[in-house]
Amino acid sequence: MSLTTVPSPSVAPSAVPSSAPLRLAVIIGSVREGRFGAAVAHWFAGAARQRPDLEVEVIDPAGLPLEVTGPTERPGDGTARSLEALRPRLAAADAFVVVTPEYNHSYPAALKNLIDWHREEWQAKPAGFVSYGGMSGGLRAVEHLRQVFAELHTVTVRDTVSFHNAWDRFGEDGLRGDDESAGAAAKTLLDQLVWWGRALREARAGHPYG
Repeated sequence: MSLTTVPSPSVAPSAVPSSAPLRLAVIIGSVREGRFGAAVAHWFAGAARQRPDLEVEVIDPAGLPLEVTGPTERPGDGTARSLEALRPRLAAADAFVVVTPEYNHSYPAALKNLIDWHREEWQAKPAGFVSYGGMSGGLRAVEHLRQVFAELHTVTVRDTVSFHNAWDRFGEDGLRGDDESAGAAAKTLLDQLVWWGRALREARAGHPYG
């Protein structure tokens, strides 16, 4: 039995000036109590907001409970309400950055569930990754996510931001000190994301994908 989800309403692409800021959705990948991801996500969002070519929104799935995807034709009432709130935000985004920890050599189940409840919203858009963890810095989770997003017709950018032993690098007010390497990595990721975001936005406007 195959999974059937409720499709997003189809929206005809409209002409967007090439100079208009890209709408970037920064997605927090963990919903665990006491999670570390919110601190990392808000640091990255702050760096992105310094750029005039981006409009940034942080999406926190912790406040949007979703059922585990299964072979059902329609989501339950609670999930339907969450999807109604979440889908338009993903659909409106021109690009994504997923902030993920590494759980047992991969990414959180809640993040996979959020991804799987959507399809068209991801298509023909770029995605980047910010990861955190222990010695690995969450990079194994990122490699798994690349495979998932490839199936969804999402273009993943090459460079990432990775925090090894992240809990030693962040305090209550964010990143400790002036971490030039993290800032440089964020700039590289965002430069690539903006290039792909502009190219794909123009392509979608001229010729709808799919």
